[in-house]
Amino acid sequence: MSERTVLVTGAAGGLGRSFAEGFAAEGERIAVADINLEGAEATAEAIRSSGTDARAFRVDVTDLSSVTELAAQVADFGNGAIDVVVNNAAIYATINRSPFEDIDPAEWDQVMGVNLKGPWLVTRAVSPYLPDGGRVVNLASATIFSGSAEWAHYVASKGGVVALTRVLAKELGNRNITVNALAPGFTLTEASYGHMENAETYGVDRGSIKRASHPGDIVGAALFLASPGAGYITGQTLVVDGGRQFI
Repeated sequence: MSERTVLVTGAAGGLGRSFAEGFAAEGERIAVADINLEGAEATAEAIRSSGTDARAFRVDVTDLSSVTELAAQVADFGNGAIDVVVNNAAIYATINRSPFEDIDPAEWDQVMGVNLKGPWLVTRAVSPYLPDGGRVVNLASATIFSGSAEWAHYVASKGGVVALTRVLAKELGNRNITVNALAPGFTLTEASYGHMENAETYGVDRGSIKRASHPGDIVGAALFLASPGAGYITGQTLVVDGGRQFI
């Protein structure tokens, strides 16, 4: 795979950092974007130490001016193009689990702003820089297919990501740009460990593959969707959950 410029949002840690490092291992030029600039810098420095070009950028994915500035900066970093976008930034571990009647409307708006408005704004901003053959990968969640009690705002936001993915696939397809969604199951990241005590065994008994999901499982799927071999796949949602559910 030739060197491309890959933008990963929410890449200061967790799954986003894993995406950034996974694409870097393929020799790609990595734009590490996060609202936490210090964390983004740490990710970029780790990638550069392995011999791959990387640069950190601060972005608020809910703010149009912020993502517009990010897109211009990343395009400059990438010699005029942004080849791959991984819309990973999301609110997850800090969400309060509450019955839908008790969710604070302000928290609902915040979750929707980052998890759903964010991918729309980022893709909108980078669209002028996406070349023929460009790739957009949006992060949904496998929980949209089964539901998750007391998590209505998170599940709804990720369901919206799937719907948005389908619309963007239709609108960008005439430019030979693919847009797909990844729907991971529960995956072991620092956020997941902080979210529950039994993270290592959570849901393992429900899977066809009897082990917990690790970031590398999800990264491999993203690398595939961004590869030349996936050039005729668009508007799809790839569930990566070890066969816990089939759709």
